[in-house]
Amino acid sequence: MHRTFVREVALIVTKTMAVVVTMVALIFAAVTLFDGSLGISDGTCNVAVLPIEGEIWPFYSYAHLPTIVTPDMVEEFMTSAEDDTAIEAVLIEVNSPGGFPAASERMADRIRSSELPTVGMIGDIGASGGYMVAAATDYLIASPFSIVGSIGVNASYVENSEQNEEDGLTYVQLIAGKYKDAGDPNKPLTEEERALVQRDLDEVHQGFIEMIAEYRSLSVEDVTTLADGSTVTGSRAKEVKLVDAVGARSEAKRALASILGKSESDIVFCEYTIPILPI
Repeated sequence: MHRTFVREVALIVTKTMAVVVTMVALIFAAVTLFDGSLGISDGTCNVAVLPIEGEIWPFYSYAHLPTIVTPDMVEEFMTSAEDDTAIEAVLIEVNSPGGFPAASERMADRIRSSELPTVGMIGDIGASGGYMVAAATDYLIASPFSIVGSIGVNASYVENSEQNEEDGLTYVQLIAGKYKDAGDPNKPLTEEERALVQRDLDEVHQGFIEMIAEYRSLSVEDVTTLADGSTVTGSRAKEVKLVDAVGARSEAKRALASILGKSESDIVFCEYTIPILPI
């Protein structure tokens, strides 16, 4: 019994140490990747490649760090690219299902306002906030098999009040402000609360539609028709003008050459790499 307990404790300690080391390595990788002090070009490349990968969050989250991107990351990268005299354009590679609306809007605005030409390229997915960011680029490409769009807003959740009642749990309401706990999953949502939440969702949705209309030079009416929250393939996205072309890196190189007035052979990507922390 004693030996079994010791082995279990040792296993727990080992797993904990592994998690800590992994987190440290990921933090180091994220900071290094988006550290503006490191520069972008090595002197031979002229197009910075910015990855928008994973969920879009307004802040760093240690629990989700391997799969998130934040406005601060994008700000640091874009500033470094703009300060690097060797960089002539930025390729934004998007693989994101979206995330927080305001964070997505900040990232999109930063890319849109850049003094450098930007080309976006959607890989497997550029949906919701991920599509918002991709659409902010000057020219947008998607794989014909990409998942694109999802112009909508979601605040759905699982309500637990009946399960809590079965479990003998009671929700004790202690609030200042009538609607302070609206949306708490441990209590039913009243019709008044539902109307308030829906009001805010509709407002964010309309803002999303107007942003895409501006970015893609489409009418608000046309985007509204597409903004039912569904996704389309990259090929279909091209047909409805959510993207400019279908393709991959080769198409991006052609677009950048045209924008910069250069030959394709003059376009050299500054590839990003995620360094591994020695352990």
